[in-house]
Amino acid sequence: MKEIKFEDALHRLEEIVKELEDGDVSLDDALKLFEEGQGLLLLLRQKLNRAEVKIKELTKTDEGFLLKEVKQKN
Repeated sequence: MKEIKFEDALHRLEEIVKELEDGDVSLDDALKLFEEGQGLLLLLRQKLNRAEVKIKELTKTDEGFLLKEVKQKN
């Protein structure tokens, strides 16, 4: 199965929510949309969790986490 981009999954989830909120779908179609939405939600959470872990790995130092200070110009 092809990997779906985060942004594409989020866009599809937004479409599903709009369709369900509009209420112009049959019960069977609403259940299918809800199921698809739940799958997308799981996928999005997994992608966010992986991104968080990766960011923590990239910013970790021996003393803890590196916080970049913003220097102001005078």
